[in-house]
Amino acid sequence: METIQKFKEYLEDTKIILITTHQQPDADGIGSQIALTHALQSIGKKVVCVNEEKLTKRHQYLDLNEIIIPYNKYMRSDAPKEFDLFIVVDTNTTDRIGTNMKKLSIKSNRILFIDHHPCPKEVISLHCIDINKCATGEIIGKLIEGLGIAFTKQMALPLYSSILVDSSSFRYPKVSSGTHRLVASLMETGEIRPSWAYNQICGTKKISHIQLLGRVLSTAQTDRDGVIAWITMSEEELKKFKVDQDETNAFINHLLILDHIQIACMFREQGDYVKVSFRSATNIDVGTMAHALGGGGHDHSAATIIKGNLQSVVKRTIFQLTVMMK
Repeated sequence: METIQKFKEYLEDTKIILITTHQQPDADGIGSQIALTHALQSIGKKVVCVNEEKLTKRHQYLDLNEIIIPYNKYMRSDAPKEFDLFIVVDTNTTDRIGTNMKKLSIKSNRILFIDHHPCPKEVISLHCIDINKCATGEIIGKLIEGLGIAFTKQMALPLYSSILVDSSSFRYPKVSSGTHRLVASLMETGEIRPSWAYNQICGTKKISHIQLLGRVLSTAQTDRDGVIAWITMSEEELKKFKVDQDETNAFINHLLILDHIQIACMFREQGDYVKVSFRSATNIDVGTMAHALGGGGHDHSAATIIKGNLQSVVKRTIFQLTVMMK
């Protein structure tokens, strides 16, 4: 109730609003933007939705009405350039929204973060941040309900996609009965066909994607106790199978079905660096572990980027995780 009341106070005497999200946005950020835009427009607010860059092809199904405008196109338009409220969804800092959008935020009277990522309590106290929600889309859904706005078909698919993606298909521990009740309300709009929505969200794949997945899963290893599991992927393999890096993000989730697994890792070579993704299958906070290794994220899903070759980064990181788990 406190978050909803806080949101209502931000909306008081507010007429013109800009909504943005972090760079390289995922379905959670994009879906949150689109649903919130529709909701606020329905109560008479003038809302413009602007991102640093245009949407990637894989996310365009969420924005069939082209609500989200890339910064360059926005600056050439006659849309408002000054705002009463600048809303940032799915992150709690302007450092991640892009150089141009950060400059634009200065023109607003107030800035509001709506997010579910961990951050200092001082930031949480001033903004609509709930780290106990599985997705920013879940927070947006609750705010829309709190305003007494009925969900429409235009809001349903973006919010459903947001929650499905950030909860890893309802797999993470912060999924609650409230999450499922919200999803039920979205489905009651008649817009959601789960099998179709899943294919849109995850995308249909080429045979090369399956072949790469098979190759990567064949690298799976565990530590002596079987509580840490990992897979590896080289740049050479990505090039050979002609698969985009973004399409491999879910490979790590296949490790979560292993017996006794507590931490899953994926090591993906990127030039002179290795991106390390983490997933927690228990109450272990991989976000804190990732932070200790120079990255960050949620307690159940996090990542970092480490300089070095694939073999040395794997060896060093697994050792460090083992030490941190003691």
